[in-house]
Amino acid sequence: MELGLYTFADVDPNAANKGQEAKRRVDELLAEIRLADEVGLDVFGLGEHHRPDYMASSPATILAAAAVQTKNIRLTSAVSVLSSDDPVRVFQQYATVDLLSNGRVEIMAGRGSFIESFPLFGYELDDYDLLFAEKLQLLMDIRENEVVNWEGETRKPIKGRGVYPRPLQDPLPLWIAVGGTPQSVARAGYLGLPLAVAIIGGEPRRFAPFFDLYRQSAAKAGNDPASLKTSINVHGFIHDTVESAADIFYAPQAEVMDRLGRERGWPPTNRAHYDAMRGPHGALFVGDAEMVAEKIIAHHKIFRNDRFLLQMAIGPMPHKDIMRGIEIYGTKVAPLVRKALTPEGVAA
Repeated sequence: MELGLYTFADVDPNAANKGQEAKRRVDELLAEIRLADEVGLDVFGLGEHHRPDYMASSPATILAAAAVQTKNIRLTSAVSVLSSDDPVRVFQQYATVDLLSNGRVEIMAGRGSFIESFPLFGYELDDYDLLFAEKLQLLMDIRENEVVNWEGETRKPIKGRGVYPRPLQDPLPLWIAVGGTPQSVARAGYLGLPLAVAIIGGEPRRFAPFFDLYRQSAAKAGNDPASLKTSINVHGFIHDTVESAADIFYAPQAEVMDRLGRERGWPPTNRAHYDAMRGPHGALFVGDAEMVAEKIIAHHKIFRNDRFLLQMAIGPMPHKDIMRGIEIYGTKVAPLVRKALTPEGVAA
């Protein structure tokens, strides 16, 4: 099973000098990616957002910088908000990063959990579903064909035009990321695309039917479920002790969830709820190396997932603590998980 990290590159939305704050975060982010590569983690993902609390509105640009500073780690968007972007440009950008990285790049496409990009780029929210469906199909066509012929409702047709550069990987890996929508899960299986499921609340095991639906949908469409990768993407933090991990991560996690909660009508976070979420059946993967490794292995038995991505750099998490968490993840958690799993990826 592949082990990795993802982040949205959080910044202080109230910073007086937003350029200086973005510069601080991009420098720290590149250091985090370099360390993840050095300690042997498999994947690093960077999400796209268009808000004052996140820096990475152009993940491909930052991943291009990371590509020339790393050697082995795979680099992916997490996610690319395809509905409000141009699939031609998305492909060209990530194909270029693929060349820079010597074939280590992926696209994780999704609808996105925020809507700011729609009015920013001139799209109507009423077209939310149609935009994603058509643009996903166009992106898939571009992956498969150097010369594209395509026609739809959401943009002018493409008639016999080539899309360049072509990536080193053929085809360029494309994942679908989903939250809690069964239709999106079934579509990923039908299209034969790898599936990433974000699990940031409740009991993770309640998502198990999604993985069953995905594999059933793939099989019905003639796609071999065994050949399709799956991932769970979660929040968490690793530190030297269970107590230090819990104490360091609580305030940043609570700040972000409360900020989003005020927008979405969620109840405020409290320590009791947070501590319950850290338990064996909760969605937070917070603890020392042994605790987090055990939880990763336990959930692998439920989902049979091929990839596990952890979001530690959330909100105002101190950079030094993120770096320590990455170090422990790569040097202690990863060996424990890999030892517990057979080469075939089935829990021992």
